[in-house]
Amino acid sequence: MTALTPSLTPALDPAAVDMSAPLGSSVTLPNPVTTASGCAGYGRELASFVPLAELGTLTTKTVMPRPRQGRPTPRMAETPSGMLNSVGLQGAGVDHLVTRELPWLAERGARVLVSVAGERPEEFAEAAARLTGAPGVVGIEVNISCPNVADRGLVFAAAPDSAHEVVAAVRAAADPALPVYAKLTPDVTSIVDVAAACVAAGADGLSMINTLLGMRIDPATLRPALAGVTGGLSGPAVRPVAVRCVYQVYAAMRRGDVRNVPIIGMGGITSGADALEFVLAGASGASGVAVGTAIFTNPSAPLDVLRELRGELAQRRFGALRDAVGYAHR
Repeated sequence: MTALTPSLTPALDPAAVDMSAPLGSSVTLPNPVTTASGCAGYGRELASFVPLAELGTLTTKTVMPRPRQGRPTPRMAETPSGMLNSVGLQGAGVDHLVTRELPWLAERGARVLVSVAGERPEEFAEAAARLTGAPGVVGIEVNISCPNVADRGLVFAAAPDSAHEVVAAVRAAADPALPVYAKLTPDVTSIVDVAAACVAAGADGLSMINTLLGMRIDPATLRPALAGVTGGLSGPAVRPVAVRCVYQVYAAMRRGDVRNVPIIGMGGITSGADALEFVLAGASGASGVAVGTAIFTNPSAPLDVLRELRGELAQRRFGALRDAVGYAHR
């Protein structure tokens, strides 16, 4: 339908807006909001503030085939309009997730998107294969923004070839019924080229974006604020970069340079208006937008964003979320 500005015509009833969103090509979710990986753990703490079944999906913190200790402390530092983290994918491993966390989440009606990683492509595949038949899992997010220890510590998502190799390995090992989403880093020369490689390797969708690499020096100690020196920058400061990345990749899909797949947009979303930017740029999919850093100060942020996004769409007379996807390109 044709959207009109709020000042020109009465708004729709927000309750009448269809907020359903596709997960790959096989599943439709009730609404477009998920959590960004690493910002809500496995959902246990968040469940005190948000009924998990009301989210489109819950994206878990990234899991690897085996337990991982993570990086030394301090691991987090505040920055203007954001924060740096250098946690290092600490976790108990995929077996812990499958045997303890997923059954707990399933009991609460959560639809779970599991983030997986590894130090080599075969480790990504191993973690993904372990999810076959696990309760509540509706998809896999491949965190290719972590280092490849077999290739001098380079990030898999930094080059099309390595990104393709990992996604292809996961797609071959994972349950064919589970959509696979590749999570992309903005720290590349051409995110479109990496997106194209991931889709060609079998990705059913894309998650955009992961954190930007940054650092902060503490003026009191005259040393880096993080023990690991550099960390991932997230929060509102990165939103313009994230919106640009989504816009560029969606434009490439419209041109036919990249096969059209759903995009989960993320990066500094704190309100429904922020989420609308991503939708207009082209984000829609397994919960078309992800809320991350905002959860640290407002655990109810995911449902606040959902409510506000519904209102933003109604004001502009979009009868369904899908009608607004990519509207900025028209």
